[in-house]
Amino acid sequence: MPADLSDTAAIARLDAHLPRAAIVTSSDLLRATATAEVLAQGRSRLSPDSSLREIHFGDWDGRHWSDIATTDPDLSRLFWEQPGSHRAPNGESWDDAAARASTATDRLVARHHGQDLIIVAHFGIILTQLARATGQTPHQVLAQTIDPLSVTCLAHDAGQWQALSINHRP
Repeated sequence: MPADLSDTAAIARLDAHLPRAAIVTSSDLLRATATAEVLAQGRSRLSPDSSLREIHFGDWDGRHWSDIATTDPDLSRLFWEQPGSHRAPNGESWDDAAARASTATDRLVARHHGQDLIIVAHFGIILTQLARATGQTPHQVLAQTIDPLSVTCLAHDAGQWQALSINHRP
């Protein structure tokens, strides 16, 4: 799905809120790359990273949740109510996505030590890193709202993660 970047006032507020000297990267999916390109104006831009893609829903991708609940009721319920090792058919689990996103984030933090990073990512990936920073379980963090064009600010210091803001709408 393409990003809706039509609210230029919201994008301008977001751009003004983010550190000017930050390095911008994103998932390689269209909505993230388009948003990152807008935010990268006047900032350093890294290549998009497939490791920052949304959780891969496999055979469920593109289907409405009510349809999935009808055709795969037990697994779909487990996937959302007991996230962790449960995965959609031909997809990945929460644990898989969290490991992938954490590896990518750790790599970026190590390469750009001491610099601010703007990582344009997706709901599930943001939540995996929020769970990491707050110590919440996947089930707990899935209750969190992450709006489009919002900022969730995580800090990494001395090997520890901390959530400074969640779903902030500048």
